[in-house]
Amino acid sequence: MTQPLLPDPARIRALAAEHGTPLLLLSTQVIRQQYRILSQALPGVQLHYALKPLPRAEVVAALKDEGAYFDLASNGEVDVVRSVGIDATRCIQSHPIKRDEDIRYTLAYGTRTFVFDNPYELPKFLPYKDQVELLMRLSFRNKEAQCDLSAKFGVQPSDAHELLRKAIGMGLKVRGLSFHVGSQMLNAFKFIEAIGFCRQLFNLAALDGVRLDTLDIGGGYPVPYIEPVMPITYYCHPIAAELERQFPGVRLIAEPGRFVAAPSMTLVSSVMGKAERQGLMWYYLDDGLYGSYSGKLYDHCDYQFMPLSKLEGKAGPDRLSVVAGPTCDSIDVVYDNILLPEMECNDLVVSPMMGAYTWASATDFNFFPKAKIVVID
Repeated sequence: MTQPLLPDPARIRALAAEHGTPLLLLSTQVIRQQYRILSQALPGVQLHYALKPLPRAEVVAALKDEGAYFDLASNGEVDVVRSVGIDATRCIQSHPIKRDEDIRYTLAYGTRTFVFDNPYELPKFLPYKDQVELLMRLSFRNKEAQCDLSAKFGVQPSDAHELLRKAIGMGLKVRGLSFHVGSQMLNAFKFIEAIGFCRQLFNLAALDGVRLDTLDIGGGYPVPYIEPVMPITYYCHPIAAELERQFPGVRLIAEPGRFVAAPSMTLVSSVMGKAERQGLMWYYLDDGLYGSYSGKLYDHCDYQFMPLSKLEGKAGPDRLSVVAGPTCDSIDVVYDNILLPEMECNDLVVSPMMGAYTWASATDFNFFPKAKIVVID
C-alpha cells in the first residue's frame, strides 16, 4: 500500500471555510479499499473490523456494504453497530474482561461469541452457558510491536491447556482460540509463532476429546505513517500459507482496525497564534495532543505534518519551529524542533493517516472541542 493521496488543496480550503477547523476529512472509499485489499491478502479469513480505532457509524455502514464482520469490546460499540443495522451474528465481543451487564447487553443484541483469558472470568458465563460460545485468548509478548497488546490480556501459553480444561470442565462451550501479536507489526514472524502454538493446543484439546473449530488471529497489520511498510499482500503471504497448512477446515477470524481506519482520515487544523521564544518560532494550533494528535501519546505514533501552503508550492524557506496545541497545558506540544516555512495566523496545516486512535481517543480538555468529522465521498 502506498501513502494515500491528500484531498486537493483547493477542496481542503473550501471545506475548512465551510465547516471551520479542526476538521477530519473521512473517505469511506478508502475504508472500502483497505478492507478489500486485506480480504484479498487473507483469503478465507473473516475480517471483523475492530471498532476501537474509529468507532463511527459511517465507517460501519461502508463496511456493511462490503459484507464485513465486526469486533466489539463495549456496550457503546454494540450501540454503534446496532444503529447501522448490523446482523448480530456477524459480531464477536472480544474484551477479555467483562461485567455481568456487558454479557447480558451483548446477548440481548444477539451476539453470542465472547473471549476469556483467565479463570476469574469463567464463573461470569455460567448463568448463560447455554447461550454463549467462547474463545480463549493467549498472550504472545512482543517487544517489536508499536503497542504490545499481550501485556494486559491473554493467558500465558504454558497455562493455556489447563485453563482450557477448566472452562470445558465447568460445562462452558469453548469454540477456539484467539491472540493479538501487537499493533503496527512490521513483520509477520510473531503471527507464524502464534499460529504454530495454537495448532499444538488444538491437538492437545483433541486428545482430551474436545474439537476446537475457530481461530482468531487478531490485528496488527501495518500502515505507512512516516516510513513505508511492506505491501500487505507480501506481508500476509506467509500468514495465509501457514493458516492454510495448519488449520484447514477451521473458521478463521482476524480483527483489523488500524489497517482499515488509519488511511481514511486527513486532519486539517489552523494556526491560532505564533510567538518567537529562545530563537524558535512557536505555532499554536486549534488541535493538539489532547485532541486529534492524542495518538502521539496513547498510540506511540507519529504523523506527517505539512503547511497547506507547502502543498500548494507557495511556502518560503524553512525555519526551526515548535508546534503546540491549543490548551493551557505545557505538555501539549505536538512537534519540537521541526523545520517549517513561516506561517501566519489562520494558515491551514494538514496531517494524513489520521484515521486510527486520533478522534477516538481525543478529549475536549480545556473545552477545546474535538475535531469535526466530515465525510468527503
